Amino acid sequence: MYYLYVLRSEQDGKFYVGITDDTNRRLAEHNNGFSKATKPDRPWKLIYFEAYTSLSLARRREVRLKNHARGFQELKKRILDESGEG
Repeated sequence: MYYLYVLRSEQDGKFYVGITDDTNRRLAEHNNGFSKATKPDRPWKLIYFEAYTSLSLARRREVRLKNHARGFQELKKRILDESGEG
């Protein structure tokens, strides 16, 4: 399985979208500074994920969210409404 995941910075509330085959390992990598893109905003919290049967499907969803701001804004609103993290 492959996972599209959304992280939220506990430091400044920023969001990050990525894909992985192991969400626990990937979250640890982000929090240990192994990702240049997320290192400055640590620590991160996993707030959402979607499971896919193939890497290509997960990547397609990731690209859609990263390239279409409106889609990501709608997903963020749904995540925050459900979690109460507003």
